[in-house]
Amino acid sequence: MATTVVGQRLSRVDARRKVTGAATYSAEHRIEGLLYGVIVNGTVARGTVSRISVDEALAHPGVLRILTDFSKLRLAHPVDRIAFYGQPIAVVVAETLEAATHGASLVEATYEQQDAVTDFDTPDIPSQTPADEPDHSRGDPAGALASAQVKVDLELTSARENHNPIELPSTIARWQDGRLTLWDKTQWSQGAARTVAGALGIAVGNVRVHNEFLGGGFGSGIQTYDHVILAAFAAREVGSPVKVVLTRRQFYYGTGFRLASRHRIALGSSTAGRVSALIYDVRIENARYQTYTDGLIDLPQFLYGVPNTRTAYRVTPVDIHSPCSMRGPGVVLGNFALETAMDQLAHELTVDPIELRLRNEPTQDEVTQLPFSTRKLRECYETGARRFGWSRRQPKPGSRTEGDLLIGMGMATASYHNNRRDSSARARIHADGTVEVFAASADMGPGTTTSVMQVAADALGLPASAVTFRLGDSSYPTAPLHAAACTMASVGSAVHTTCNALKAEFIRRAVADPDSPLHGENPADVHVRDGQLETSGAQDTYRDILRRAALPSLDITGNWGPGEADSRISTYGNGAVFAEVSVDPLLGLVRVRRIFAAYDVGRVISPKLAHSQAIGGMVGGIGMALLEGTVTDHRDGRIVNASLADYLVPVNADVPDLDAASSTPRTHKPIRSA
Repeated sequence: MATTVVGQRLSRVDARRKVTGAATYSAEHRIEGLLYGVIVNGTVARGTVSRISVDEALAHPGVLRILTDFSKLRLAHPVDRIAFYGQPIAVVVAETLEAATHGASLVEATYEQQDAVTDFDTPDIPSQTPADEPDHSRGDPAGALASAQVKVDLELTSARENHNPIELPSTIARWQDGRLTLWDKTQWSQGAARTVAGALGIAVGNVRVHNEFLGGGFGSGIQTYDHVILAAFAAREVGSPVKVVLTRRQFYYGTGFRLASRHRIALGSSTAGRVSALIYDVRIENARYQTYTDGLIDLPQFLYGVPNTRTAYRVTPVDIHSPCSMRGPGVVLGNFALETAMDQLAHELTVDPIELRLRNEPTQDEVTQLPFSTRKLRECYETGARRFGWSRRQPKPGSRTEGDLLIGMGMATASYHNNRRDSSARARIHADGTVEVFAASADMGPGTTTSVMQVAADALGLPASAVTFRLGDSSYPTAPLHAAACTMASVGSAVHTTCNALKAEFIRRAVADPDSPLHGENPADVHVRDGQLETSGAQDTYRDILRRAALPSLDITGNWGPGEADSRISTYGNGAVFAEVSVDPLLGLVRVRRIFAAYDVGRVISPKLAHSQAIGGMVGGIGMALLEGTVTDHRDGRIVNASLADYLVPVNADVPDLDAASSTPRTHKPIRSA
């Protein structure tokens, strides 16, 4: 019996290329005749450019062109006025990066400023209900809260956060015979191709985007921002390839961010711990020119069985760049509010936090009235509590000390929707028996190149060494954005479907071929193991089938989609996360000592990579809770801490012992590194 590749603890197939520097990132491609572009950013939050002086910059040695007229471009924000601090107002193109950078510093602009508001907590600013996040209500939430025996009513805030992957946003643009090629740090090559084509007014078929390697993303590369479009525009205007790389400071101005939010969440419960009322009002910052919503009300609406529930979502438009997705977009903020309230309620009731959650387990999705596909939260709680040592928890705050430190334990429920989208793939078997699988996906770090290869290898009955998954090219078969936990579910499913179809085609050819040892066999009885097609003692191979047909290769393109599944079932992954922290009451210093999480994630394709993703999420959570926060000077909208020196992210000293496991009804399988 052949060993399956799915479930093996494989290292990333591209690991050696990355650690030795052989992997080529967007800014590193060597393009003949390459010029350098540097963006000049506006320095007001609202207004118009009344005058822009470029003469001194043009006189600088090496500066070739300065572009200031973007009126023919279709950008997400207005091009005839300034909508946010840092909005591009010019692009300096030069022979060297140094010349372009200094030239950009010589561009001078004057503005007709308008009164700007960048603080969404400013009084008397009207808020709006976004069209895609209507108010939700069931039962009588106000009445149930008023009559509840125990109540908690909390006001919570979250700060704006910026993505900080190590690779900066970078684009190389080259035109040849009216066709545009981009090497871009994007999490969605086909989305980038469509956006750039639309902005430039050309056919999307004339744009090809390469993004084989990404140095992290966290959501910052989902949308296609100005620098990508301006690189393409500049390359067309000057007639030579142009590279644009944002500085770290420009990164903060030129891309989106996790929006700041304000929450009011109230729970009403019986003394027995049955939650009867939930009221959740959330307000977020937004740009005036574009509404972005982030799904904050998702989990509060249904995570627990609360018969009387009301949620209300409001956005406050101000003079800022538009927010965007970031690390568990939306859901993480709504869940932060919900789980904080549940923890406080457990304290008020003197009930164990896990027990409170179990007493309020729903039997179905109470928003859609659909059954859950799986919901193994009880098993996650049990696994997590046992592995973490929850029984040693002392529920009274401040009762456990170590010297001057207070020590506490806490837990929270995790949940995220199963995001599946239409996807395609092409699989090709070559005459030497090796396989290439293609899809226009990306890999910003989770190991997509490895995990999808594992799926393909199993479907074709081949060892991992025989299969290569190729991604990072918009000309490949359709794939969704590489974000929102949809890549494995979508692209992996398309690859599985396509590879099975290709295997079936080889079997069909073999049983129909008089020269095949499998001739005349029932296709349903033919199985493939280690590259051998076999049944009843007879064997054939992919290689021999191609040789007899005189074919150098054979390929199939297949499609997959979730269909109407989401109209029949509610699909979410769930988990339970446990943490131990120390608090220095004199210094107000909080340190995380250890975290353990149990996840209900279905079948784990690649355990080593899954473990990496699990602990990576924990590290991001440490940053969000204790370190990260973007600071804005509301006099002009300038970001004060737009650097890795001033914007704090977790480093090794901040990260304690982290571990995670998958949890199923009968088995508990650790997700660990080798």
